[in-house]
Amino acid sequence: MTAKNLLMLVGDYVEDYETMVPFQALQMVGHTVHAVCPDKKAGDTVRTAIHDFEGDQTYSEKPGHNFVLNFAFDQVRAEDYHGLVIPGGRAPEYLRLNEQVIKLVQAFAAAGKPIAAVCHGPQLLAAAGVLEGRSCSAYPACAPEVRLAGGTFVDLPVDGAHVDGNLVTAPAWPAHPAWLAAFLKVLG
Repeated sequence: MTAKNLLMLVGDYVEDYETMVPFQALQMVGHTVHAVCPDKKAGDTVRTAIHDFEGDQTYSEKPGHNFVLNFAFDQVRAEDYHGLVIPGGRAPEYLRLNEQVIKLVQAFAAAGKPIAAVCHGPQLLAAAGVLEGRSCSAYPACAPEVRLAGGTFVDLPVDGAHVDGNLVTAPAWPAHPAWLAAFLKVLG
């Protein structure tokens, strides 16, 4: 496997497992992962949240770790990366309001580069207008956004992953084994 340069878009209250696990696992197999957040630089942190499924009507939320960023957002150029990783949690909800984030997502999609999005991550894909005619999974509460963006929502078990060309998606962190394996395959 050839080492790739990957970009991970995070922000405050990004889902802890959906950030920490891919960040470490992708580095473990030899890839470089730059974790960035708008208006922050290397060494700054974002707060994470742990979302769990405990029998309630929706997931619960608990404080997670402080995740240390390793690259400055204002130095990111889409052409320097082979793929994009978008964790879920609450961060995508407000990151999708950032014009630079949207342009980055659009650049990866336009170039046909591999994109991995999990849980609420597809909110960024919907806001960027890159789901038209595509199919993807997401946390089920994001299904209306996927459909409104012209995409087909794929309802999967919580540990499943879906691949549509360069797009690899999953409903939540229990899908990490399937989601990351599929992303690695798409990366080549």
